[in-house]
Amino acid sequence: MSLNFDVIKVDIPENANIIVGQSHFIKTVEDIYETLVTTNPAIKFGLAFNEASGPCLIRYDGNDDDLIKNAVKNAKKIAAGHIFVLVIKNGFPISVMNSIQNVQEVVNIFAATANPLELVIAETDQGRGIMGVIDGFTPKGIEEEEDIQKRYDFLRKVTNYKR
Repeated sequence: MSLNFDVIKVDIPENANIIVGQSHFIKTVEDIYETLVTTNPAIKFGLAFNEASGPCLIRYDGNDDDLIKNAVKNAKKIAAGHIFVLVIKNGFPISVMNSIQNVQEVVNIFAATANPLELVIAETDQGRGIMGVIDGFTPKGIEEEEDIQKRYDFLRKVTNYKR
């Protein structure tokens, strides 16, 4: 038996976010679609799911052709079984994460980000799996009072997540 590691750079379109997760059944495609449009009717998205048995196809859906193509391209590059790639615009992961995690087939979320994203992939004779993520960059320091105020203002004035 052999084991090799690889790092895959995920392609995230401008002004988009990506969610990469693991799921266990092809019903995932329809259930995540329904979850997204009922959670945020204005969201635009593309979804790809790598089937891990039977025909082992990349299953896909969404409501934006460019985002669908991007999700499929990333799923193909990752090439791990039972993972899904969800690319979204007009919404943020924070608004849909709980709903996605409540989808019966969803096992795990590896990443939800707009940052540069790399996935650490393990490959054996059987197939490939995601071992971990590199989300963004390493810390450059510790926040100071001015940084705390900027964070506070951002959450209240820019995103409206806090009041």
